[in-house]
Amino acid sequence: MSRFLYLNIYSFLLVFAGILTLAAPFYMFSKWTLIVQGIAAVKLFAISGKLFSSWGSKKREIELLIKRNQDNFRPDTFEKFMQAPCGRLIARQVLRDLNKPDEYKSLLKLRKPFWVRLRNNCAPVKTTIYINKEYV
Repeated sequence: MSRFLYLNIYSFLLVFAGILTLAAPFYMFSKWTLIVQGIAAVKLFAISGKLFSSWGSKKREIELLIKRNQDNFRPDTFEKFMQAPCGRLIARQVLRDLNKPDEYKSLLKLRKPFWVRLRNNCAPVKTTIYINKEYV
């Protein structure tokens, strides 16, 4: 239970931000601000829902990282996790499970600068779909 709460802290923060967005009395300014307020709250709740629904994936990634780093510590396996806040939480949890929390400082070097991450995440990604014609 504590692991779930720790790894989903950003989801809980987004839910809290959505509640605060709905609680703000913007309707006093204009009726149009009420529409913007509702859209912002729905967007925050949708993003938090996506993060909550990724719990199964987070558990699998933790197990995989523990298996890869059990015998010897391999910082390269953590590189993709160091690019996002939720991934850094996963990295910290894995290091805690491996009794190597001091290694987190060395993993921070794998984190790319904000502008590089922003450019990579906003660039279009080519998706290829392969259809196996022999599959019945």
